[in-house]
Amino acid sequence: MSQITRRRFTAGAAALGLAAPVRLHAQAAFPARPIQIVMPYPPGNAIDLLARALATAMSPLLGQSVMVLNRDGAAGSVGSVSVARSAADGHTLLFAPALVASTLPIVMPNTGLQTNSFQPICQVFNNTMALVVKPDSPIRSLRDLQNAAQARPGRVTYGTLGVTSIPHLAMVQWAITARSELEHVPYRADGTVMTEVLTGRIDVGSIVLGSAAGRNDVRVLAVFDAERHPDFPEAPTAIEQGFAVSPASFGGLFAPAGTPEDRIARIEAACVTAAASEIYRTAARTGSQPASYFLARPDFTRRLTEDVAQKAELLRGITLN
Repeated sequence: MSQITRRRFTAGAAALGLAAPVRLHAQAAFPARPIQIVMPYPPGNAIDLLARALATAMSPLLGQSVMVLNRDGAAGSVGSVSVARSAADGHTLLFAPALVASTLPIVMPNTGLQTNSFQPICQVFNNTMALVVKPDSPIRSLRDLQNAAQARPGRVTYGTLGVTSIPHLAMVQWAITARSELEHVPYRADGTVMTEVLTGRIDVGSIVLGSAAGRNDVRVLAVFDAERHPDFPEAPTAIEQGFAVSPASFGGLFAPAGTPEDRIARIEAACVTAAASEIYRTAARTGSQPASYFLARPDFTRRLTEDVAQKAELLRGITLN
C-alpha cells in the first residue's frame, strides 16, 4: 500500500469512527416516531376525555405527536392485550384503570394478561363510582333499592360498562353488603348505561361519577366514596345510607413490561408536566376529578401493588355475572 493510499485509508477509517456514534445516537433517540396511547374503551367516556387531554399536553414535551387510539372490547381486555403484546420500546402505551393489572388477569386468565404485564408510569385519574336512576324513579335511596331487590330477587336490573369494570365490582360489593340479588346488564360505555336507565330498560346504572357531570337528566342515588363529592353535593354517599362500600377506580399511563428504564423516565417526566398543565387540569375539573388525582411512579406503583392484593381477596369465591 502506497503512503498516499495509507493516509487516505487512515483518514477514511477515522471519519467512519466519528460517524458511528452519531448514527448510534440517532438510532437511540426517543421518541423516534409518533407515540400511540391505546384507550381500551369506546370514545366519549370520562377517562377517554382525560387520555386525549394528556396526549395533547404531552406532544410538545416529547417532540412527537401523541395519539389516542380507542380499541375497546371484552371489558377492556382487547386493547390492553394489544399493548402487552406490542414492542416494549415506549412508542405504544396504555391509558387504563388499575384493573388491567389487578382484575383482568384473575377473571380473564385466557387473555394472557398478568399482574406484571405492564409498567406503571403515572397515575392521572382517581374516579368515584356512583349509582344513578331516572328522575322519576320510585327508588329514592339505597334502602329503597335494597327493599326492591329483596322483594324481587334477580328482577331488579342494573347496568355497567362491562363485567369486572370497577362500577360492576362496586355493585357486587354493595349487593353482598345489602344481602340482595340483582341482575347485571353489561354495556360498553357509561353513556349507554344512562340512556338505558332513562328509557326504563334497566332500573339503575352503576357508573363513573364524572360521566354524569353536566347532566341534569339523571338522579344520583348514591356516591361510593368516604364523603360527598363537591360537584354533586346533594348526592349522599353509600356510607351515609348505611352501606360501607366505597371502591375507587384509579389509573393512568402504563407501558409494556420490559420497556427500557430511560424511556420510561422520559415518558414519566412528560406525564408529570402534562398532568399539571392547564389543558389537563381543565379536563380533570370537567370530569369531576379530585384535586389529588396525580401520583408519580413510585406511589402509583405502591398503590397498584395494594390494589392487586385487594382485588384478589375480593374476587376470591365471588361469582361475577
